[in-house]
Amino acid sequence: MTQTTKASTRAEKAYQIIEEMIVTLELAPGTIFSETTLGEQLGVGRTPLREALKKMTSEQLVVPIARRGIMVVEINISDQIQLLETRRVLDRLIVQRAAKRATMNERETFQRLGNAIFESAANENLKEYIQADYEFDQLIMQVANNRFASNAVAPLHVHSRRFWHAYQQYGDWLQIAKNHQALAGSLANGDKVEAGNHSDELIDYLLAFTKSILEEV
Repeated sequence: MTQTTKASTRAEKAYQIIEEMIVTLELAPGTIFSETTLGEQLGVGRTPLREALKKMTSEQLVVPIARRGIMVVEINISDQIQLLETRRVLDRLIVQRAAKRATMNERETFQRLGNAIFESAANENLKEYIQADYEFDQLIMQVANNRFASNAVAPLHVHSRRFWHAYQQYGDWLQIAKNHQALAGSLANGDKVEAGNHSDELIDYLLAFTKSILEEV
């Protein structure tokens, strides 16, 4: 492994750790932290940490605050609606490609992850739900093999997971889990038409859920 590859791997690992902290609200919206303190807390070097935070800045997860540090971006419900409208187009493209290209092993994994999402929702285990949902999204993007679409949609999924974590008490866990399970089934069956339809149904639910939050908060 070259030095460049090692540095890239360290930056990716740092990104994954901080992403989870943001998604699970361990780093809550509006939190301001310093690179030095966070690096020491996580045991992450200065260079990979900066690379991870640079990526997060471009994805609008964090923003530098002059002479104060780095701030976790607040959750904006109106922005979430626009985000989901964008996700609809990209998600549909990606799931249809994944349904067409998946190998037998990948189809079986789609089904397993769909079931895991449903079971974690039924048990109200948010941590397992978030992890299974993350793995599901990652596999879809990997199998679809369209790096332009995947690079565009990945941060939107991060924002969506954080939004659900923040407001999940207003949502219907089993309904969203059923949406995921139906999508997983169509991917497992290699049915691109059904995959596109189930992707749209998932976004329809998330949009309705998001709009309902406007009436609650």
